Amino acid sequence: MAGTISRIRLENFMCHSSLHIELGEHVNFITGQNGSGKSAILTALCIAFGCRAKNTQRAATIKDFIKTGCSYAAISVDINNQGEDSFKPDVYGNLIKLERRITESSSSTILKDQHGRKVANRKDDLNEIIEHFNIDVENPCVIMSQDKSREFLHSGNDKDKFKFFFKATLLQQVNELLETIRDQLNNADSVVQELEKSIKPVMRELDELREKIKNMEHIEEIAHDIDNLKKKLAWSWVYEVDQQIEEQTVRLQKLKERIPACQERIDRNTVVIDDLKKELTEKEELVRSLGDKTHEVNNMKKSMEDNIAEVVKLKIELEAEHERGTRTLEKMNGRLKQMQAQLRDFQMQHMQFTQAEASQIEEDMQNIQRDIDYLDSNVTRLREEEKEFSEELSGIQKSISDIAKEIAESDKRILQLKSHMDGLQQRQSNTVTAFGGQKVLKLLQLIESNHGRFKSPPIGPIGAHLQLASESWSVAVDCACGGLLDAFIVSCHKDLQVLRECAGRVYYNNLRIIVYDFTRQRLIIPDGSLPTTEHPTVLSVIQSENHTVLNVLVDQQIFTKVSLCQGHAERQVLVRDYEVGKSVAFDHRMRNIKEVYTSDGFRMFSRGSVQTILPPNKRPRPERWCSSPAEKIAELKNEADDIQRTISEKNAQRRKLVNDRSNLEQKIANLKRKREPEERHLMNKKVQLEDAKRATAENNRHAAVDTTELEEDIKEEKNNIEQKELSLQKTNVKLSAALREVNDRRMAFKTFMDSVNEERLHFSSANDELDLVKRKIDAAQQEKTHYEGVMTTKVLPDIKTAEAEYADLQQRRQEYFKKASIICSESDMEALSHVAGSTPEQLSAKINRLKQRFDQESRRYAESIDDLRALHDKKERKILRKQQLYAGFRVKLNSCQKALDLRWKKFQRNAGLLKRQLTWLFNEHLGKKGISGFINVDYKSKVLSVELTMPQDASRDTVRDTRGLSGGERSFSTLCFTLALHGMTEAPFRAMDEFDVFMDAVSRKISLDTLVDFAVAHGSQWVFITPHDISMVKPGDRVKKQQMAAPRG
Repeated sequence: MAGTISRIRLENFMCHSSLHIELGEHVNFITGQNGSGKSAILTALCIAFGCRAKNTQRAATIKDFIKTGCSYAAISVDINNQGEDSFKPDVYGNLIKLERRITESSSSTILKDQHGRKVANRKDDLNEIIEHFNIDVENPCVIMSQDKSREFLHSGNDKDKFKFFFKATLLQQVNELLETIRDQLNNADSVVQELEKSIKPVMRELDELREKIKNMEHIEEIAHDIDNLKKKLAWSWVYEVDQQIEEQTVRLQKLKERIPACQERIDRNTVVIDDLKKELTEKEELVRSLGDKTHEVNNMKKSMEDNIAEVVKLKIELEAEHERGTRTLEKMNGRLKQMQAQLRDFQMQHMQFTQAEASQIEEDMQNIQRDIDYLDSNVTRLREEEKEFSEELSGIQKSISDIAKEIAESDKRILQLKSHMDGLQQRQSNTVTAFGGQKVLKLLQLIESNHGRFKSPPIGPIGAHLQLASESWSVAVDCACGGLLDAFIVSCHKDLQVLRECAGRVYYNNLRIIVYDFTRQRLIIPDGSLPTTEHPTVLSVIQSENHTVLNVLVDQQIFTKVSLCQGHAERQVLVRDYEVGKSVAFDHRMRNIKEVYTSDGFRMFSRGSVQTILPPNKRPRPERWCSSPAEKIAELKNEADDIQRTISEKNAQRRKLVNDRSNLEQKIANLKRKREPEERHLMNKKVQLEDAKRATAENNRHAAVDTTELEEDIKEEKNNIEQKELSLQKTNVKLSAALREVNDRRMAFKTFMDSVNEERLHFSSANDELDLVKRKIDAAQQEKTHYEGVMTTKVLPDIKTAEAEYADLQQRRQEYFKKASIICSESDMEALSHVAGSTPEQLSAKINRLKQRFDQESRRYAESIDDLRALHDKKERKILRKQQLYAGFRVKLNSCQKALDLRWKKFQRNAGLLKRQLTWLFNEHLGKKGISGFINVDYKSKVLSVELTMPQDASRDTVRDTRGLSGGERSFSTLCFTLALHGMTEAPFRAMDEFDVFMDAVSRKISLDTLVDFAVAHGSQWVFITPHDISMVKPGDRVKKQQMAAPRG
């Protein structure tokens, strides 16, 4: 069970130099004589879990626990960490090791995992474990020391029992916390009341200022009238010029109405000229191309004539060579017949070699030949065996090499899988890290803290704003978009500089930044610009709520400070496999297709006649698009485990093949040692045979030397005749080919000349059409020039004069408008009435009269109304801020008070429920002996009383004071009260020290049986410490007993 104690080790702690205690998971009894150090075990547990020295009631300071004469003390506690309630099992494993070391000057706490590796050393980490397992060593229901046992269990005082109940159920802790909060709220309320009283004198000063301002408003009305009249005067000059501009506009419009007629004739001729020029360009291009073609035709004609002449020349040379070869062959046949007749005559004149000598030499040669055959068969057999072993060795070496390559590929694949799993784990914790790692998180935090420096918040990374319609396209989309997924988008170059600075501060130096207009609407792509295919595009399989991100992916080119990013996401087509991709990219030649990507990452495109296929990225990152990282991590982990098992199998195969290779190499070496002496013996025999053959040949040569020379000459002459006949046949073949080549080239030249004549006719017709177009252009140009002259000399001068007068009026209006705008804006002027009906002279007279009256009234007051209003506004704002601030304080205080009242009501209700629950559990334990009872808890008086009713065969009187019971009954009722409290609290382990010190033997046996049954049924870990004999406890697999060693004298 998670949170239980499996082992306790003490070193130099209190009376123990070295103590090692193993605890079972259920019920543990530790017995021993007084002074053997039993209670020190519970004290060590309290100190290990952070209890203060004073709270243990065993020492004043922590260093007092060090054994006398030692410099330090150490406590080690092993905590089980298995099951559903385990704490960070991936960090600590199945066991948490808690070590507390105490010296004269300090103390430290270290947390280790199941292998003894250090994990943490902060007190907060220990508190986190304590809170997770609900371990409260100061709760008497968790650890009941000797002092607490005497104070609570063996005391008849109702107040002591209430303290036990109040502390065990944590009601005391909650009550103290609520009381502290109530005192703090009362203090805060007093402070707010003082602050609210402090603003009343300032409110009286503000009322006095308002009265004084009211008396001075009459002068302000006169000043206001003067300002309005000044505004009217300034704008009256503007309105007067506006009237003149309107009259000039009417006159200019009438003059401009004369332009369209002339311009229509000019435009019509311009259109005709443009059309004719286009036609002229086409005709000139046609004539130029026909001229170039004629030049090429002439060159081809000359080349074909030269080729025909060359082939004819070759044919004549081959015919002459064939005739010369025929004559030479006839002469060689005549010489051969003469030599053959001479040989027959010469052979009749010689005698045969001596028969006896020839027979002896023949016998010696046969013996040597037999030896050679025997040795050759042995050598051949050894070589064949060696060859078989060598071939087998070569196969084994190839197998070892193949296995090594497979293992290397598997290792590489495992590294890729680990990289993918790391990426998925990062995406699982935060999806943004898939597009830039931890650097992008730091960058986003820095952008958030500097958001005021940006004109518009940057968008990025782009990949974090995209979702895939199907994960099957993850590799293809990742290859298509590439580094663009990690990029950020800004709205201007100033934001680019700020973002570049932020990236430098988090060491994100290679960040790609794109400048794009955020105000642009979503780009609408016409159907004619989309690929004509049923296959999806990159744009069709991605989704985003931000139209700027989609615009960036679609725009053809986006220039950034870093690089040129290519868009065209709507023209990047996605296909399932390699063959379909080749067909779409190269065979069909569809319109509007920029690139084709396969689902496994191949990229295909064509530029003109060049077809390109690029392999997939060596380090693809499809995990960035994974929607369920946990499942994908499990899948990748299974694949990695399978590959690892395959590697282990391959390594075993390789070790076996290496052993086989060593054995074969040894066999080959043995065969080689046998073969080499046999080969040397064979060579000696062959040398003897060659010597015998040379001796026989020498004798034969002396006997028939003349015949041999003549035979050689005949043989040589026959060879010459055969070579000459072969050469003559080759010449015949070449001559036949030359004749065919001459005929073919002459036919091709005739066909070519027929096509040339047709091209010449086409060229002449094109020249005639070109001359006609030139004449039409000259006529249209003359008509256009005529109307342009009319426009320049008659129409435009009058318009120019009228426009100059209009511009002068506009200039004057701008000057008047600028001066009037300085006094007031035109929107303010529109609010005043009777502006257009007054002349500037009338308005000036009114202003002078009001100024005289204003001067007379102003002499009556020394202070300016603006100064008084400024002072009033300043004080009013100050008071308003304070009122709002104090009102906010009051609202928060009221909210806190309501929350406290609500929590107090819940506390009182829970206290009542706990009281009932205690009575129910108490009765449940009492009922096992036929006793019933009631527990009365008075929270006001802070007392807890127990009432019991004996079994029906007794007096059935209610006992209100447990001191009136017998020792056994009182011990049993106290035990039931304790077990009821234990049933209301939760903890992974509980410990009780000397709980039976005041019990007799019968009561002790009943109490021990009850405790063991309750502990086994309850399921948590229990540690009972007693100096008495526990042999009456029934043994079992869930009960463990340990005896402490007797104290040394």
